[in-house]
Amino acid sequence: MPDDRRTPRWTFALVSAGGVMMTLDVTIVNVALSDIAEDLDAGLARVQWTVSAYSLAFGALLLTAGALSDRIGRRKVFTAGMVLFTLASAACGFAPDAGALIAARAAQGLGGAMVFAPTLALLAAAYEGARRQAAIAAFASVASVAGAFGPIVGGLFVQGLGWRWIFLVNVPIGVLAVAGALTRMPESAAPQGGRRRVDPLGAALGVGALLALHYPLMTGPHAGWSAPEVWGSAAVGIALALLLVASQRRGDGLIDMRLLRIHAFTGAAVLGFLARMSGLGVLAFLTLWLQSTHAYTPLEVGLRLLPLTGSLLVAGLFVARLQKAFPPQWLVAGGFAAQGAGLLGLAAACSGGGQAVTSTSLVLLGIGAAVIFPPLMGVAVGVAPPDRAGMASGLTNACYPLGTATGIAVFGALFSARLDHGLGTGPDSATPLRDAVETGRFELVAPALQPLARSAFSGAFTAVCLCSALVCLFGVLVARTLKAGTGAADGTVRRSRPRLARTP
Repeated sequence: MPDDRRTPRWTFALVSAGGVMMTLDVTIVNVALSDIAEDLDAGLARVQWTVSAYSLAFGALLLTAGALSDRIGRRKVFTAGMVLFTLASAACGFAPDAGALIAARAAQGLGGAMVFAPTLALLAAAYEGARRQAAIAAFASVASVAGAFGPIVGGLFVQGLGWRWIFLVNVPIGVLAVAGALTRMPESAAPQGGRRRVDPLGAALGVGALLALHYPLMTGPHAGWSAPEVWGSAAVGIALALLLVASQRRGDGLIDMRLLRIHAFTGAAVLGFLARMSGLGVLAFLTLWLQSTHAYTPLEVGLRLLPLTGSLLVAGLFVARLQKAFPPQWLVAGGFAAQGAGLLGLAAACSGGGQAVTSTSLVLLGIGAAVIFPPLMGVAVGVAPPDRAGMASGLTNACYPLGTATGIAVFGALFSARLDHGLGTGPDSATPLRDAVETGRFELVAPALQPLARSAFSGAFTAVCLCSALVCLFGVLVARTLKAGTGAADGTVRRSRPRLARTP
């Protein structure tokens, strides 16, 4: 084991490497879908499951992986997840057909959840006080920037080396991360006296509930919200969630339900959900708007998003200092306000605001994202007892992909409805005009219909921006809940319910 003074740095480096890899794989594949479909001789609709399979598996296992890490060790779960993710990445790179690729992507998602779930607990164990907040802020910034740079990185690999290398590049990085975790990362788990029993029933119910709740959100926009598999899955998810809550009433299972009674913790989870909904939930439509308005290539779109990614990175460098000067509820409220202003600016840009308005709006979105997540992560693990840190990390992280999926589903439904209104088509229409406009391919639209098509598209994107701005306003209001469990200007967090530290 390395010198104690260097151990936190190794933990941060390894956790950040894992966060970058897992976050990149959420967005990097999108730009390669057409190439994958052509190479594997599969329809684009089927190949899109390479994105959905990863997201479904990733979101479903986060809660269970986080709680399990408290019991058997956070480094063990992190390392096992990195091994699985690395092997699955190799399988993706050498996949002979679409079915094998989708299966390997699901395995990637499972490994990614095991890597990501205990990250906050590992950082909380490695650092204390203000250094903990600085580490969490830096980790949040690195992971957010990685997700935003996904389209650029994906475009470079696809155009330069081919789509298989967006997966194969993970293999050497994963091997190094596993070696580093085994030799340089100290084990972190609940104190021996505080460890609780493994709860296989709760784990099964948790995975099943999250999987069933994610599925309709991801398939509803394409299959239709009235499709039996959509509402049936939602009903199953709600039923499993209720059974999970009932099974945890003894207090020694997968989830300590008393965590949810801490207003600051619950507020951090809800705010993380809202932030992902308003941020990444809009990103797909923002990318489509940039690509369709100016006919940019995927790589050019990534470059046009540099005001967002650059401001996120720069603002992230100052978050730790801001956390010393301002309480978390102020920072989170300010972050949501910045995002809301950026979304309103994008809505104005649709009406001819110009490139300056667009760039300024993207900068505000980046600043908002940089300011929101570090305080939320700090509060989530700060108000939880040390022996529940992995559980708290998993619970909080589970809200993030659910928020993204909800944003894409809700805004997707709104986008489609406004597009139908603008074009004068019905909700179930599948005309060539609607298909071309919905995907931003205006070159396929007849010249006489170009004004109508562009007006309908701009109106739909404006509606998405305005709706997302309302979500940000709600986030500003909810941010006050963080006050109950936070306080000191040195970056430490006071527990609002100290009695939770006693293990049942």
